[in-house]
Amino acid sequence: MSTPVIGVLALQGDVREHLIALAAADAVARPVRRPEELDGLDGLVIPGGESTTMSKLAVAFGMLEPLRERVRAGLPVYGTCAGMIMVADKLLDGREDQETLGGIEMIVRRNAFGRQNESFEAAVEVAGIEGGPVEGVFIRAPWVESVGARVEVLARYDGHTVAVRQDNVLATSFHPELTGDHRVHALFVGMARQRMGTVGATT
Repeated sequence: MSTPVIGVLALQGDVREHLIALAAADAVARPVRRPEELDGLDGLVIPGGESTTMSKLAVAFGMLEPLRERVRAGLPVYGTCAGMIMVADKLLDGREDQETLGGIEMIVRRNAFGRQNESFEAAVEVAGIEGGPVEGVFIRAPWVESVGARVEVLARYDGHTVAVRQDNVLATSFHPELTGDHRVHALFVGMARQRMGTVGATT
């Protein structure tokens, strides 16, 4: 099977680290800033950063609706931290004008694990990932308050849901791209490969 091409939304956040992690997970990775750069992608990562800023920039760059269309059309998407917020259907503690892409039937609480100076690392067992716990970096991280019936909870930490998947969309509260452990990215690249095979079989 050909190598999947995975974009990283490069409006704001830790783009470079995701590009490195995706390349290590055997994907072709490239930054994406404009709607036309979404064409030809087999998957898209929405990185950590500041979710309100990312939302505003997505509107300013004309990316919001094209991104929503790709999510609805089944493009595999992986959101980390702020990216988790971006793929949530509903937010708690968000700005009134804050836009999201949707994609996962969940309610997410922004900055739930505390402020910047309360950032921490923790071992997290993630369903579907072999080889022991993933080291999660939590930076002003959200958590998932509740999920819909179609959402698969992949990980919890301290009683809170921190990794979920619904169909083509994956999300984590933490930053695996900052650890040198590329297993979560490999899981996502696998989702993109599966989608490529499905699309190829129907065309």
